[in-house]
Amino acid sequence: MSSSQARQQAVRNLYNAYPFPPEPLLNEPPPGYNWRWHWQSAHNFCTGRKPDRQNVRILDAGCGTGVGTEYLLHLNPQAEIVGIDLSEGALEVAEKRCQQSGVRQDHQAPVSFQRLPIEQAGELEGEFDLINCVGVLHHMPDPIQGIQALAKKLAPGGLFHIFVYAELGRWEIQLMQEAIALLQGDKRGDFVDGVKVGRQIFGSLPENSRLVKYDKERWSLENHRDASFADMYVHPQEVNYNVKTLFELIDASGLEFLGFSNPAFWDLDRLVGQEPELIERAKDLDERSRYRLIELLDTNISHYEFFLAKPPIEITDWSADDLLAGAIAEVQPCLNGWPSKSLFDIDYGLVSLTDAEFAFMEACDGTKTVGDISQTLGFDLDAVRSLQKRQLIMLSLANS
Repeated sequence: MSSSQARQQAVRNLYNAYPFPPEPLLNEPPPGYNWRWHWQSAHNFCTGRKPDRQNVRILDAGCGTGVGTEYLLHLNPQAEIVGIDLSEGALEVAEKRCQQSGVRQDHQAPVSFQRLPIEQAGELEGEFDLINCVGVLHHMPDPIQGIQALAKKLAPGGLFHIFVYAELGRWEIQLMQEAIALLQGDKRGDFVDGVKVGRQIFGSLPENSRLVKYDKERWSLENHRDASFADMYVHPQEVNYNVKTLFELIDASGLEFLGFSNPAFWDLDRLVGQEPELIERAKDLDERSRYRLIELLDTNISHYEFFLAKPPIEITDWSADDLLAGAIAEVQPCLNGWPSKSLFDIDYGLVSLTDAEFAFMEACDGTKTVGDISQTLGFDLDAVRSLQKRQLIMLSLANS
């Protein structure tokens, strides 16, 4: 067995011992939403417009126990969903989860699960319009091989949603991982023992220990479950990225980087906006250097979440008044609290709509053009652009 195969087997053994994520199974559809798993919302975020069709193919690559897969089924009833994972134990839970909550029975398109390493994704039939790969690539012996295998299965114009770890925000985790491994010695690979050792370390360290304080501040609420603790602190295979190595991974995929899915977080104004001279100096930085500056100034960044696409990808620019006026408008489906002037946006941020904004959104029924609504209500087109930019409405071309 090669070194790579041994590490892959170790990851499989971990997730068979501790299926992950360990969220409880429900007897009803999952609550809320993650818009990144909602085809319409993800497409709208990435391209500026609502997709033309809903009967797409979605791959959940490294689906684990199916927490994300369950949402994919629930939020995309017309999409064919395929979930793959290395662990048969995790897949068994995933199938049970989607069955028990009822989302599988309610789904209008085929759903299937398959034990298949991501490196062998080429064995899957056809291409996919959306590939979801959350918390997986960084646990592969060769993440570049993994991202390239998945990129080959992405349809032209398709979207690829990825989540990987960032090294600066996980520095204390890396220290604890090494400490546990040293104390385990020859028992390394015994994940139950690793959890036991880790719990003992945290229980023994003084309260003012940086490791203890960091864990309590950021991770302890989820790490009371042994499966979560094991995934974080005794994982046998992990790669942590910085902006430079992240884009090396992205460049190796051959796909186009569309942007981080939490763009407000990657806005330098958030950190040094009170000092105009620094903002002015930063204007000369290229995009990647700017991102690197942000992560250097905010060392709490523990992961990167972003979208890639396979060219050709068409981005719609609504700056032309005639194009915008002819667009069909509807309310973004991933809003919590609509219809109300006080609601939560796609990222669960509180939004307070003006009377005019609320009236406009109420009129966005998916049949009227922006021009017709604006003319009737006297609503300015720049205000429409603001709603679209804030992901409160979706637009589609009238002839699509």
